[in-house]
Order: sequence, then C-alpha cells, then structure tokens
Amino acid sequence: MSPTREFGFHTTADEVLEGIDLRGRVAVVTGGSGGLGAETARALAVKGAEVTIGCRDAARGAQVVETIKATAGSGAVHVDALDLLDQASIQAFAESVCARHPQVHMLINNAGVMGCPLGRSPEGWELQFATNHMGHFLLTNLLLGALQAGAPSRVVSVSSAGHMRAPVDFDDLHFERRPYEKWEAYGQAKTANALFAVALDARVASSGVRAFSLHPGAIPTDLGRHLSKEDLAPLLERITATAGGFKEVPSGAATSVWAATAPELDGKGGLYLEDCGLSAPVGTEGVTTGYLPHAVDPAMAVRLWEVSEALLGRHF
Repeated sequence: MSPTREFGFHTTADEVLEGIDLRGRVAVVTGGSGGLGAETARALAVKGAEVTIGCRDAARGAQVVETIKATAGSGAVHVDALDLLDQASIQAFAESVCARHPQVHMLINNAGVMGCPLGRSPEGWELQFATNHMGHFLLTNLLLGALQAGAPSRVVSVSSAGHMRAPVDFDDLHFERRPYEKWEAYGQAKTANALFAVALDARVASSGVRAFSLHPGAIPTDLGRHLSKEDLAPLLERITATAGGFKEVPSGAATSVWAATAPELDGKGGLYLEDCGLSAPVGTEGVTTGYLPHAVDPAMAVRLWEVSEALLGRHF
C-alpha cells in the first residue's frame, strides 16, 4: 500500500478502502442504525470485516443489517441492542460482543445526540454528555480486553467541530448550577470525545491499541432531529460560510473509516483528524475547520478520565 494516498473533503468511505482487505478483522460500530454509522458499517463489511452494529432500535438496526448483507460479499454483520444511557445495556452489549469475538480490531464510537432539550440519564448526568461521552467511555473500557487481544487495534471517537462551542466545565458538568444551553452542552460533549481519545491513547498505546478522534464534517442526518427551523437557519449559514459546506453521507463516514484502517496511521495515536487526514489548530492554512487547544490538552484529558471513573464508581 502506497503511503502517499491523497484524500480530501469529498473522499468517500469506499475510496478510503480501495485496495484494503479487512477479512479476518472485527469491527464494532455504535449508532449503526442509520446515517454515518450505517455507512461506516457497510463500507467495512464490503471489504470483508465482520461488523457488529450497536443501536437503541434493534429492529431498525436489523433492517440495516439485511441491506448490508445484500451487498457486503464476504463480510458478516450483526446487530445488538445498545442504549448508551443505560449501564446495564452497555454491559450486556459488551458481553455479547466479547462472547462472539474474543478479539476486536476496530471500535468506532459513532453514536450521539445533538442540540437536544435538557434531559438527564438515570444517574442525573446531562443527556448529551452522558450519551456522547460517558456511554462510550464505559463501553470502550469494557471492550478493552478484546481490543488488546486483537492488537494492533484502533478506537475511533467521532467528535465534531462543535467542540469549539465549549470546553469541558469540570465545575458544573451537568448544568446543575448554570442555565442549560444546548449548544454549550453539545460542545462540551464533543470536546470530551476528543479528550477521551487523547487520554485513552496515552494509557493503552503500549498494548497495541491506538485511539483517534475526528470531525466528520457537516452531514444532513438524523443527528439534527431535535433542531427547530429557528436553529437550522443560522446553523446552515455558518456551515456554508466556515465549514466548507455539507458532505454527503459516504464522505461523512470516510474519516471514521480512514481512522480505523489507514496504514498511514500505523504507529500513531491520540490525534484529531478531519477530511481523511491529520487536522491542525484552527486557522492553519489548508485545514477546513481545525481544532481548539482545549480539545487536545493532555492535562484536561487526564482530568476527564479521572472524573469519568469517579462518576461511574469504577477504575479502569
């Protein structure tokens, strides 16, 4: 495989995987019942990977599985129920995956919620932080043994340029004292996704597991189901002006697939990616959006890890 492959904003998941054989590799994709998750699962399965989709709506996920099986060739696809707001569901999903696959080679933490009204998990955690970060934090750690058994393996956290809206507020993670603002909450959760990759990679790189986070681009999917017309107008204007415009779903899934499989990333980790390449700080020439320092700060990543363990009452 040539190390000089050139990809960009419009590259698709299938183009990323040209010439790559994933037979014998096992992938887990959360939020796989539609949108980027379904496309990520399809692209990996077409190249021979055995894929497990995790989603809340198992019936909808089963329909996606049947669609993928019709085109996937040598790949096998499964679906298991996964509710990232329910620790028992996360535990059951992880146990099912590990019973089927003692080794996992790719975990793509894709599921998420965006811009929703104030809600809370059973533990009282703010809904976006709980779903986007805490559920994936627990799931990843429960699958870590299988990922280490499958090393070299990768964990991919789907973050967002939305991280620019807010750092993690360690003094009031769950909007218990400050007024709830849905975009600030979303920004905090997406910052947490990026920091998780930094912390995870630092902890497990020596065991052959590498972690990455990424901005997939702006893609019209069900992620925007909570947004009103009043929300959409300024959002669309900002995306058109500053984010390079919208991507189609095949291009939106491409960076996740690249992060999980690219030979260019061998030996690397803890990095923030976009447009099927390495990203850089906001304002860097040639980078579509970039990242802010608070999303890749190693000290903040360690603090988030410790806070996440404390919230769960578990040490990993």
